[in-house]
Amino acid sequence: MTPHSSSQLTVIHATTRTLDDAHPQAEAVLVGGGRVLAVGTREEVAALAPRARVLDHRDLILTPGLAEAHIHLVAYGFSLSELNLHGARSVTEVQAKVAQRAMNTPPGTWIRGGGFLLSELGLSAYPTAALLDEVSPHHPVLLYSRDMHLSWANSLALRLAGVTEATPDPEGGKIVRPLGTLLEGASGLVTRVIPAPSEAEYLAAARAGADDLAARGYVSAHTMAFEAPEAPRALQTLAAREELPLRVWATLPHERLERARELGLALNPGGLFQWGGVKFFADGALGSRTSWLHAPGFADGSGSGMSLDSPDLIRERGAEALRLGLTPVTHAIGDRASTEVLDAYDALRPLAAEKGVRLRIEHAQHLRPEDIPRFRGLTASVQPIHLQADGAMIRELMPHLADTSYAFRSLKEAGAILAFGSDAPVAPPEYRANFAAALTRRDDEGHPLAPHEALTEEEVLWAHTRGPALAAGWDDEGIIRPGARAAFTLWDRVGGNARALVL
Repeated sequence: MTPHSSSQLTVIHATTRTLDDAHPQAEAVLVGGGRVLAVGTREEVAALAPRARVLDHRDLILTPGLAEAHIHLVAYGFSLSELNLHGARSVTEVQAKVAQRAMNTPPGTWIRGGGFLLSELGLSAYPTAALLDEVSPHHPVLLYSRDMHLSWANSLALRLAGVTEATPDPEGGKIVRPLGTLLEGASGLVTRVIPAPSEAEYLAAARAGADDLAARGYVSAHTMAFEAPEAPRALQTLAAREELPLRVWATLPHERLERARELGLALNPGGLFQWGGVKFFADGALGSRTSWLHAPGFADGSGSGMSLDSPDLIRERGAEALRLGLTPVTHAIGDRASTEVLDAYDALRPLAAEKGVRLRIEHAQHLRPEDIPRFRGLTASVQPIHLQADGAMIRELMPHLADTSYAFRSLKEAGAILAFGSDAPVAPPEYRANFAAALTRRDDEGHPLAPHEALTEEEVLWAHTRGPALAAGWDDEGIIRPGARAAFTLWDRVGGNARALVL
């Protein structure tokens, strides 16, 4: 080892888990210029930089920095000030929260929120506008289910949007009758009449979301489209102002791919904001009964879900994305959705290999056993936290897929890169819940779901650090070794509290 100049060098003393197979444990890390310079014992590192400042964290554990591999970052920032319905256990509870917000909101002002699950509300049918009219006749209301694939509106919101019993279903969506529930793209009929946030409001939401993640111990995030163009623009503005506390890998909707090509947008490594992927939706979600299933479909007879972006479209536009050096990123929750995406990706693999891009499937929640080996070489971007709420629905709606739902171990052993996230604001970006779900495989009712798919603590840490880095093409993150980004997470030995440390 060569001694280093002491100018702006920092030594971190901590019990260090590097995730580097060549040197898995260390006592000290030498950092300078935003990079790891050396890793070793305290004596070895002190000899390299005897005058460097020392951060003594010997009572803590140092790991590569946590990454949030699937979030809608600006939408999450907005959600922090909206009505939070996570954990609501009845329609009455939702009504009470809406009524309370209405009492403190000027008439005519939109009330927005989300986080409920139909199953947790005890509903066997879709909710109606009349239920919200009872408590909010003078405020337009739009509430999203936890999976964001279903919205619940009151009559005033529907009237402002011009939605009536005679309104035809839009492409890629469904208006449920009697009125009140909008599935998939039908929610856009209402959202288009909601006053657009100002540039300042977008910036505030981007800052709120990013700051919240950083405060939880995250150093990077993959933000997953499904947002207005102003959302990534706000993140870019923060990055240009050097006010972005995270490294962000962003995707754009495939509908904007033509515009991206006109602008010359391509993979742009470097800096704290990077365009990286192009987003597709193969289907909807379990809680909204819109995930696309093979026969026999949902056990309650409600059908086999919805196909959204067609396999042909994914194949054709995925190739366009790859030619720009961007990663095709496809949402697939139902088992048929994954089958169809895997078929499309098989046609894209040669071009992806040529471009050095790893194809990526988001969620991959419910799989046929024969499709799992086909994930070899792909990124499986998954959210263990959803297992906790989904367990009961899986047992009720798709018991035939229970053994291959959230199939983390099988996907890993098949050669997929696991990348963990939360899908916030669908669920909070809570790493503790991801660890608990992946380690114990127990749902919110305490029942196990496919316990043979459990991971070890080290494997979960890897999937929350190194896995997302590799998915983004960042070989310099998610690992502590010379040349890596100096972006770490510090952990309490008791309690598992985490905080970010970026130097």
